[in-house]
Amino acid sequence: MVALLAVLSLTAGAAEDGAGKAIVLGQSVALTGPGSALAVPFQQGARLWFERVNAAGGIGGRRIELVTLDDKGAPATTAANTKKLLDQGVLSLFGYFGSPQVTAAYPLVKDGDVVLFAPMAAADEFRGAAYGNVWSVRPGYAEEAVAITRHAETLGARKLAILYGTDGESLAALDAAERTMPHLGANLVAKQGLAAGAVDKTLASKPESVLVVGDATQAAGAVRELRAKGFRGTVYAFSSSGESLLAQELGTAGTGVVVVRVVPKSDSTKVPVVRELLADAQAAKLGKPNVYMLEGYLAARVYTEALRRMAKGDPSRAKLRKALEGMDDLDVGGFRVSYTDNRAGSRLVELSLIDSQGRVRE
Repeated sequence: MVALLAVLSLTAGAAEDGAGKAIVLGQSVALTGPGSALAVPFQQGARLWFERVNAAGGIGGRRIELVTLDDKGAPATTAANTKKLLDQGVLSLFGYFGSPQVTAAYPLVKDGDVVLFAPMAAADEFRGAAYGNVWSVRPGYAEEAVAITRHAETLGARKLAILYGTDGESLAALDAAERTMPHLGANLVAKQGLAAGAVDKTLASKPESVLVVGDATQAAGAVRELRAKGFRGTVYAFSSSGESLLAQELGTAGTGVVVVRVVPKSDSTKVPVVRELLADAQAAKLGKPNVYMLEGYLAARVYTEALRRMAKGDPSRAKLRKALEGMDDLDVGGFRVSYTDNRAGSRLVELSLIDSQGRVRE
């Protein structure tokens, strides 16, 4: 799998070549181990777009090279990989996966000029002043919590319970939910970590809806147990569960589950950027794209636009930052991004429904 993904490492010769002929980005993600089911499609999507750009001549004749190191989902390895990438002189960091991983890597770039662009991590603090070198494409978990709370309100469901995984990403999402949802009128009647007996304790609080926070496997297990024990209210999941991955895990057992999505629907051919991804993925024989592959593809497209907007001459970190700061209402094939007000480019938060056939519907 790793060989298939063409994971790159810079030799001395390649580094010399990169200084004159390539624009080199550094990435540390879980190509194996925990989180790889989400991180690998993101990396594939980004690489698909960069390869398309390179085939058309690159940026001003320079190729874009994405150097990807496997951190296996371990934050300590993410930090070590980040040091290696910075020592190689990459223009920026790109497309890291996981809030704990970004937190571990950030001290290495905090006081410098290196941008960490488009992490697939939604902890709310990354949008704040303490993380001034992080530039996100996706919105944070607080925006996702707002969308869920407002939807539940339309159903008359104010009594909410939360079942959550104890991994770092799930805890970041839980924090956002606890800070956001009660202020919008939700009555949080139960909060249980996913463990034996958690569903029984949750149902004893008689919730009208349940938010399951975890990856697709964790969320699917909780949904199955909720349904098996008679819960018929609405079950919600954050984007970290992955709508298409969760639907695949659940099949028809996922009927009525509502999942947050922060990119367009990954098979919506009415969206130009999705049509392009579908064609590129088919040509590369990568199978059917999911929302994570689309997120990586979109991140690479936005980054490429920033490169194109740089002033003439050699690319630099200062030029990259200036290009991002001036990006206002960019239309990326039907997906809009703007960085003029803050460092979170997109505000798109939509809800998808898993239907009785196990399919994802808007």
